[in-house]
Amino acid sequence: MYRKVRRGWTKHFDFLLIDLCCAQISLIIAYLIRLGEQSPYSDPIYRNIAILMMILQICIVFFTEALSGILKRGYLKEFKAVIKYCSTLSVSLLVILFISQLSASYSRIVLFNLWWISCIFMYIVRIMYKYYLHNRVLEEKNQEHMYLVTNGKLAPETVTSLVKNCHNNSVIKGIIVIDCNMMGETINGVSVVANAESMLEYVRSNVVDEVFINCDNKKVDEEITDYCLKMGITVHINLERSFVNLPNAEVESINGFTVLTASINSVTARQLLIKRLIDIGGSVVGLILTAVVYVFIAPIIYIQSPGPILFSQKRVGKNGRQFKIYKFRSMCMDAEERKKELMKNNKMQGHMFKMDNDPRITPIGRFIRKTSIDELPQLFNILKGEMSLVGTRPPTVDEYEAYEMHHKKRLAIKPGLTGMWQVCGRNDITDFEKVVELDTQYIEEWTLGLDVKILLKTLVVVLGRRGSI
Repeated sequence: MYRKVRRGWTKHFDFLLIDLCCAQISLIIAYLIRLGEQSPYSDPIYRNIAILMMILQICIVFFTEALSGILKRGYLKEFKAVIKYCSTLSVSLLVILFISQLSASYSRIVLFNLWWISCIFMYIVRIMYKYYLHNRVLEEKNQEHMYLVTNGKLAPETVTSLVKNCHNNSVIKGIIVIDCNMMGETINGVSVVANAESMLEYVRSNVVDEVFINCDNKKVDEEITDYCLKMGITVHINLERSFVNLPNAEVESINGFTVLTASINSVTARQLLIKRLIDIGGSVVGLILTAVVYVFIAPIIYIQSPGPILFSQKRVGKNGRQFKIYKFRSMCMDAEERKKELMKNNKMQGHMFKMDNDPRITPIGRFIRKTSIDELPQLFNILKGEMSLVGTRPPTVDEYEAYEMHHKKRLAIKPGLTGMWQVCGRNDITDFEKVVELDTQYIEEWTLGLDVKILLKTLVVVLGRRGSI
């Protein structure tokens, strides 16, 4: 699932909020320097100035695009941009005060101090925030793994442009050269990881969020696009070639290239922010409940099967990322070793294990599974950002390694504590392909409203004890 690139004046809404705060703090400092310890907001005259400043700042950003290209500016260009922005704000403020015949009511020293203080303060805060964003992108967990699919002759120029113009969290992790075997070579600092023959298997078995296609063969481009979309991977296509019938297609700019982007679904940054806030709020409340539950069930788990109370296991998350999932332990300590001998009793058809009356489950384990209490520690995974309240259940590593190409589509989003197939009769579904179908339906039709609907259905399932979630 792809996050849409924001356009227009809202693209850098974070910088707008920072500038609004900086201007207000500058007004407070300027007022205190000239008129003493009293807050400017307690003075009706300066309170009106504060409100007027916020309105003017929004208008300046909207009409002049003052924040356009802010991430690409160097120190000097940023300083000039801040001077221009603050000067425009101050002049606009003075003009309005003059026209309204209220200029005599304000201290000119306060307004002058406001100008130079806001210039310095806003410049420092902008630089610090851009430094933070740059370092944040360097952290592996915040990166979107992009792979370049191209021809040998186009590779050097394309890689150089993609790296040079990168101002987002999409990082070029490797190159796939489709017209010759260059595996093991390095082009402008980026490794060639696959060729035409090994590309599909590499993409299936590795963490790949996006592919950037820049080839000179339209037919090959279309085939690669089709395969990637079947795996739920976002595709960016250089617009020197045209394509038709691409799902959720949008024209945008990616690292200096104008591309056509296609994905299984696309969402806005606002939608993802709201979903994340719901996850954080839900996990914090849920972890408080988990702490209470722990006090009562931990001794029982230990008495029935001495060992750790929590069970951790490597699972596979969004687009192949591995992480440790946490649960209250519901099985005996040698459960993983005994799994192989029980595979003959697996009632699931496909890459998932489930059996009735699993002998590895302890008595308390049956209860906490039936009531879904065993899943509560995963709220910690949600708080960390590895999972979401609603998503697709994360497979084990061995299940993932056996996936076919189209199975990977269900990993196009963060895994969830609950999801579509869990509330559509989990215990009645024995075909893994049906699971993939329901998970794919969830990703393709995702909305915030659908998440709320699934959460409410989950409560009904859990309270009705109609199977674990």
